[in-house]
Amino acid sequence: MEGVRRWLVDISGWNPSEHRFQSLLSLLPPQQQPQVTRFVKLEDRKRALVSRLLQYSLVTDVLGIPFDKISILHTTEGKPYLKNKEKLLYPNFNYSVSHHGDYVGVACEPICLVGFDIVSITKPQMETTLQYLNNFMPYFTPFEWDNIVHAGPSNNTLTEFYRYWCLKEAYVKAIGAGLGFGLNRLEFHHNNWTDIYLCIDGIRSDNWRFFIFELENNHLACVAKGHPKEAIESYQVTLTMDSFDEEEYLHAVEFPEPGFISLVVDQLVIQS
Repeated sequence: MEGVRRWLVDISGWNPSEHRFQSLLSLLPPQQQPQVTRFVKLEDRKRALVSRLLQYSLVTDVLGIPFDKISILHTTEGKPYLKNKEKLLYPNFNYSVSHHGDYVGVACEPICLVGFDIVSITKPQMETTLQYLNNFMPYFTPFEWDNIVHAGPSNNTLTEFYRYWCLKEAYVKAIGAGLGFGLNRLEFHHNNWTDIYLCIDGIRSDNWRFFIFELENNHLACVAKGHPKEAIESYQVTLTMDSFDEEEYLHAVEFPEPGFISLVVDQLVIQS
């Protein structure tokens, strides 16, 4: 489907020199650069830089807008959106970006809301799996929590937790909500992690589609697609269209997931 992208960059083996890092940083608008340099740890700075290069490269690739003409703003909840709205090829273009562990990635859609989340299946060294997970118990429904703690050995339990967490994060990102959204309002059901559906406050929502992908080195990714009318108000006003012909919307939301394209940092620079 035109206007759909799923991109991933594995930064685990990317070790730029200071000169190269600064050269790439200079491709971003001046107001974006402090959002990268504010991090102390190099790994965090790498994720922040690649995240922003991905966003700008995506806009250039899908919409044909040059790097220096792109204007990306954020809602009060922190959701990034494209300010450029004049004569867009896809008026409802929206995207979601995520980074965790080895990966930085982005997903975009021309019609549906899209939310995207990456997780690295890890836990702090000084805690048992159950001790770590207990910190997150309030964010899950009793049904979800029961599935997590009874998933089997500790590795299975940790993976089960991250699957649910990844889904919740992808949904919240898709609607543009912030940290204050009650994650325990969301309850996910599935058939061996396919045919995933969502209940919100106990009521099933059929407006959403969810997909989970297993990445290399113990990482997961989740994509959420839903109707633009379900975006929160501060995000919905940034979208050009929130109503569609039912057939047009169903075609978009039911369109098969294309899978991820793996890129390297130099490919993002070519877009500039």
